[in-house]
Amino acid sequence: MTDKYLAGRVAWVTGGASGMGRATALALGRAGANVAIGSLVASQRGAVLHGQNCHTPSDDKLAATKAEIEALGVRSLALALDVCSNESVAASHKAIVSALGDVDVLINAAGSSARKFMVDHPDELWARMLDVNLTGPYRTIKLCLPGMIARKWGRIVNFASTAANVGYPMHSAYCAAKSGLLGLTRCVALEAAPHGVTCNAINPGFVDTESNYSASRMEIEIAGLDVSVEDYRAKVAEGLPQKRYLKPEEVASLAAFLCRPDALGIEGQDITIAMGSQW
Repeated sequence: MTDKYLAGRVAWVTGGASGMGRATALALGRAGANVAIGSLVASQRGAVLHGQNCHTPSDDKLAATKAEIEALGVRSLALALDVCSNESVAASHKAIVSALGDVDVLINAAGSSARKFMVDHPDELWARMLDVNLTGPYRTIKLCLPGMIARKWGRIVNFASTAANVGYPMHSAYCAAKSGLLGLTRCVALEAAPHGVTCNAINPGFVDTESNYSASRMEIEIAGLDVSVEDYRAKVAEGLPQKRYLKPEEVASLAAFLCRPDALGIEGQDITIAMGSQW
């Protein structure tokens, strides 16, 4: 099969200006897709709550990622996007359809985390974790799925986490949201399956991203440790089965594989890529 297996297709990647989203957007571009990316950027930082780990790339980084995609010989569109806003998601979808065409591939990579004990978890932060990690994908899927069903072709990949299948102290909201995302994935998959549309989830473990770096910094502050972020992360890596963090490109390769025409039989699955780690 040709390496340009997505030639003529349109992909939408949320969280597409950094980390795993950016790597996936580039992978889809290399496969021939025209790629739209959306991210909550620095100019929208006011939407981030206190205690929320949310990486917001610069507006320049969003534009630079668009240029990298276009350098692959495909078209691209870059938009500031807040997946917690119905209006922002709807406006982005409308702009993508107008500029590139109907969305054939949807990658829900936008995400956020928080570290709070359950007994004193702020209600607003709890709601935000569910909004970003679960309702955000609901919003994008609801807009893109009807067209995929009508055209009898589509690929949806939701970025969940190892946290979707295990629990961990101070991560109740994150684990709950990512577990919910797996439930959403399975239901969408069953509704879409008769129409040539797949919906699957990826559960990454520790990935070397800007968001993960800021999470490490947050953990150091909460624990009151006197250690550099680099030394802290090196110790974490030493405790992992492969003694390293995943590269975003490794997760992107799996996401891109799930979008292949010959991946049609992979439906409603959550696939863990965590180097043997359970968390």
